[in-house]
Amino acid sequence: MACEISSSSVVITPQALLQHWQGHRRLTRRLIEAFPEEELFRFSLGGMRPFSVLAMEFIKMAVPTLRGVISGGWKFVGTTAEPTTRAQLLWLWDETTEEINQLWPRILPHRFQEMDTAFGQSEGPVSGLLLYVIENEIHHRNQGYVYLRSLGIEPPAFY
Repeated sequence: MACEISSSSVVITPQALLQHWQGHRRLTRRLIEAFPEEELFRFSLGGMRPFSVLAMEFIKMAVPTLRGVISGGWKFVGTTAEPTTRAQLLWLWDETTEEINQLWPRILPHRFQEMDTAFGQSEGPVSGLLLYVIENEIHHRNQGYVYLRSLGIEPPAFY
């Protein structure tokens, strides 16, 4: 039996999407904490990037994407110097998390369904652009799981 869905139907609320994203961010933070300090910044397999570089990619995408969603102006903003310690990386992670929480309520509800082009590259509905940021983190976080296992470290449970 087919079900008609109008364009105004909601599959997930904005608040539920934020909570979903923050759940992923909490898990990624636990993964950062699980890495030995040195391996966080240098260890890789098969030419893949160290996990600290991947974590910085997540950090550098999150807030600029939200600002683009809110304003329609898509600009990457450079961060301060790259972290060289786990403590510095976790501080940046936590600062980004707080900024996400502050910016999220400024997204107007209709924006989630609007089409936009992020950073002059990716065109799609704003909800899809946000999902890309979340899925990118999930995808690369899995590299961190492989790294930890290859180092003989049990990664944090993902549930």
